Amino acid sequence: MDETEFWELIDATREAAEGDPEEQADLLVERLLRLDPDMVLDFARHFEARYNRACTWDLWAAAWILLDGASDDAFDYFRCWLIGQGREIYEGAVHEPDALAELLDEFDEELDGDGEDLGYAADEAYEQLTGTVAPDLGIAPAPAEPLGTPVDLESDRALAERLPRLWERFGGE
Repeated sequence: MDETEFWELIDATREAAEGDPEEQADLLVERLLRLDPDMVLDFARHFEARYNRACTWDLWAAAWILLDGASDDAFDYFRCWLIGQGREIYEGAVHEPDALAELLDEFDEELDGDGEDLGYAADEAYEQLTGTVAPDLGIAPAPAEPLGTPVDLESDRALAERLPRLWERFGGE
């Protein structure tokens, strides 16, 4: 599976789920079950590489603003959700997290921002296909600490300075 096929699966399932991340995860498992186990592992590698790449202080700050606070687990699920939004939003956010202010049409913290189930879709499909747990993917793990310059997530001022457009649109409510 190449990168284009990976994003096509993400986009098709998001559109079919009408943006609901839990429904998207269910549809993603269904689609992955149509593939052979090696393709599912390829999908998992693509997902994990993007998940790891999104482990930055600025994206954690973005999650904090959008979710009105984000624990480390919430940040993990936010990164899965971000991948589920598709290539344009994901790449735009990784390149410039403050661009989420323009990239997101809307954000409902009750529905958006938590893609935990998306993070397990490939593992679930692989296990259903093979009856075994997926092997190690052979890619470097996420960094122990987010990349980039740390930010005081509990400081409204620090968040507003780091991500001014996102803060103006979604923060300080």
